[in-house]
Amino acid sequence: MRTYEDFTEGLELPLGPYAVTREEVLEFAREFDPQPFHLDEAAARDSLLGGLSASGWHTCAMMMRMTADSYVLDSSSQGSPGVDYVKWLRPVQPGDVLTGTARVESRRLSAKRPTMGLAKIVTVLRNQRDEAVLESEYTLLLLTRAGVAA
Repeated sequence: MRTYEDFTEGLELPLGPYAVTREEVLEFAREFDPQPFHLDEAAARDSLLGGLSASGWHTCAMMMRMTADSYVLDSSSQGSPGVDYVKWLRPVQPGDVLTGTARVESRRLSAKRPTMGLAKIVTVLRNQRDEAVLESEYTLLLLTRAGVAA
């Protein structure tokens, strides 16, 4: 299990691959973001997105799945106090295969809880054409080795 001590500044963790399907784009959109360019091929072609595209929130959910599979589920993660930003840089479309990296930008021990650390992480997702589709920055709370042992 990775603890705070393992999340050193500059560490890059690979994400993916994650294959985006038409069915999941439609299913997510029906449930959570029923805008026409997420549900209807013709409306999507005529939109700014240029074709059926995943909701940005769906893309965030895909990022979370990739993050969980890459390192969160094998870490002392205690969650996150929040996301600093999310940028949707390009549409994510059915047939895309997403990969990415999560990079530890900075870290520090908690002033109030000495057995917990905070890691600032920047994630970039790319499609199969190596085009960035999403960028996000957030803080990950992690127990230290001493915190895990307690």
